Amino acid sequence: MSEVLISVENIGKKFCRNLKKSLWYGLCDATRSLAHGGEMMTSDTLRSEEFWAVEDVSFEVRRGECLGLIGKNGAGKTTILKMLNSLILPDRGRIDLRGRVGGLIALGAGFNPLLTGRENVLVNGAILGLPRRQIAERMDEIVAFADIGQFMDAPVQSYSSGMSVRLGFAVAAVLLKPDILLLDEVLAVGDMGFTIKCLNAVREICNTSAVIFVSHNMQFVSSFCSHAIVLKQGRILQQSTSVSEAIQTYMACFEHPVGISGTGDARISNVSLSIQGIPPVESSGIAHIPHGSNIELSVDLEMHCKHPSTQLTITILNMSYDGAIDYPNVPHIWSPHSSGISRCHLRVPLGKIELNGGRYSLMVCLTDRSTGICLGRHQGLTPFIVQSPSVSWGTVVRYFDSNTDHSATTSSSPC
Repeated sequence: MSEVLISVENIGKKFCRNLKKSLWYGLCDATRSLAHGGEMMTSDTLRSEEFWAVEDVSFEVRRGECLGLIGKNGAGKTTILKMLNSLILPDRGRIDLRGRVGGLIALGAGFNPLLTGRENVLVNGAILGLPRRQIAERMDEIVAFADIGQFMDAPVQSYSSGMSVRLGFAVAAVLLKPDILLLDEVLAVGDMGFTIKCLNAVREICNTSAVIFVSHNMQFVSSFCSHAIVLKQGRILQQSTSVSEAIQTYMACFEHPVGISGTGDARISNVSLSIQGIPPVESSGIAHIPHGSNIELSVDLEMHCKHPSTQLTITILNMSYDGAIDYPNVPHIWSPHSSGISRCHLRVPLGKIELNGGRYSLMVCLTDRSTGICLGRHQGLTPFIVQSPSVSWGTVVRYFDSNTDHSATTSSSPC
């Protein structure tokens, strides 16, 4: 069994919402520490205006493993990374790190804004205890990885956030070669080319190091992480070896209300799903659909008669409101009404649902074919959960043809 490089036991960190009280509490804690021979002393109970940003969090990460920390903003993810990187100290608990630590937590952290990128690489290498000759030997590799061109010899204060991350990641991946790597949303600001380069570098580092990866991109989390922790308000909501289960728990933390847009000339109502004519089983007010089920959509449409030709599109959305399956050009026939409103009731077979386990919803959109104007788009309709152990990513497209009974699908391979 590989060695444990990161061991965290019941750590906690509290902050104060009031600046003046925070300064006073810090002074009191420092005084108590001096009275006890310099040992760090803090109150274990919350004082006025204080709260636990992180409370009773424990985990281990071995060499060759990648732990994903996921949760909503303010859940305590970055605070944990800062404690691991010794930027702040925990108020209680214990942290044991074995090996060289590299961290990318804040954009451009550790760089002197007045020095050039090249000079900052030399300074960072010296701080890490590397001889100048060794840094110089790797400089060309760092420059090539960062790929910021002539800005390598420009002051860091002139860098964009993406350029700072490029240089910081290059130092961590090329120069440092850490045993422990801490990554906090570093792939969120880079362009596509740099993101791909970072992904390959992280995969290589994961083979020999212990990595903690913080991201709101579930595709990256599922791709890299061997296990994951879901945090909520500073505490562990779920700690699982199944990244799929952790992602589902994370997604369930969000609410997605129905969104309506368009000109308002079309209205979508009475939307429901069924499995072979039977409504799906519900739990806590949401439908649960087993992976591989053939489902059918029932929907009522209304539209002003001034739009004689329309296009109907149905899309299954994931929790991020990204399209998972598209059904463009769904056949539909309007029935005129004396009120000047055309109506349509549809039962649309959506076919076999082979999606990631997780929460989904529907988007129904009516568009005027001649003008391309959206008459009505309703998203977030009839949310449901797909019960599946699989984790794969991609978009499936199903094309309806009124003359033939076939469909074409495209999807990406599983991660």
